[in-house]
Amino acid sequence: MTALQLPDIAPSGHIVVGVDTHKHIHVAAVVDTTAGLRSTLSVTADRDGFEKLLAWARSFGRILAFGVEGTGSYGAALTSFIRRHDTLVIEVSRPNRRLRRLNGKSDTLDAENAARAVLSRTATAIPKVTDGTAEMVRQLKVAYDTAVKARTAAMVTLKAMLVHAPDDVRASAEAKTPLALAHKFSRLRPSLLENTTDSIKHTLRSLSRRWISLDEEAGALNKMIYDLVQEAVPQLVESYGISTHTAAEILIVVGDNPERIKSEAALAKLAGISPIPASSGMTSGRYRINRGGHRQLNAAIYRAAIVRMRGHEPTKVYVARRTAEGKMKWSNWSGHPDKPHNGGNGGVHDQEDSTSVFR
Repeated sequence: MTALQLPDIAPSGHIVVGVDTHKHIHVAAVVDTTAGLRSTLSVTADRDGFEKLLAWARSFGRILAFGVEGTGSYGAALTSFIRRHDTLVIEVSRPNRRLRRLNGKSDTLDAENAARAVLSRTATAIPKVTDGTAEMVRQLKVAYDTAVKARTAAMVTLKAMLVHAPDDVRASAEAKTPLALAHKFSRLRPSLLENTTDSIKHTLRSLSRRWISLDEEAGALNKMIYDLVQEAVPQLVESYGISTHTAAEILIVVGDNPERIKSEAALAKLAGISPIPASSGMTSGRYRINRGGHRQLNAAIYRAAIVRMRGHEPTKVYVARRTAEGKMKWSNWSGHPDKPHNGGNGGVHDQEDSTSVFR
């Protein structure tokens, strides 16, 4: 009996390119819409490599899209380059762990999987634009957050070392604010380094000057962030309970191309405040808390909701109405459980508009 074989399928000329990005090299795979995998290529992660990759991909036919892993990290430069050449870029998450265990792991496999994820519409997310105001705010906020963290560490260390200081030095530090403490000890004039009294004064002066420097740096960065946010989204900052840094977190996540987020529900899912279906068998219409989403955006919306629940009359009326209906406060806006258990970390509830509290 003659063995049956699949016939060779002619390429359609319509391709999707998957790219597995790394710090120094990128690995790409071309997948035809009908003929499957056509070829793979490794290029350097620089402009010359990007131009070589684009020319190579075009030799196989019309490019429908690029599926790129790490569009916000190692793939950011490649993503910007491809966009400047009027080609669609889709953000691809890393492969499913179960499939990775079954099929193995290599750069070429990851690149092929990225292309197939786009082709099957498993990956559909449009990456953020990284050359506008939102990216400027993100970069400044990284510097600001690290400066604030280092400033806090400097003050904690200063107060810890103050325990070892002489009695008169400790007494002079009583009931002083961090700013006053730093300015006081920054003016210390220790003598020669001959004993522990001299060394502790050197230490306190060094930590105080570090705190002052970081405080000035954080203040300057905060002013830059404030100016950019006010220029980009003044209507957001005008809303009750939305501070400059809360607005900055929202702006960073939404990006300079907000049209990529198609609806309010999509934004709620991105922020991790949309309920997740939890129906099974004879149980229907049940939902559980969403533990995914962007955690910084989730925290920013949480802070705004808390402020509005405390001082914004329309929000207080809404919370009172929902509470009278038997709902708990947290489930009114963030998808938290109506009947929490294990410390309120799980449960189910009915579906509710995740952003009603902000209206």
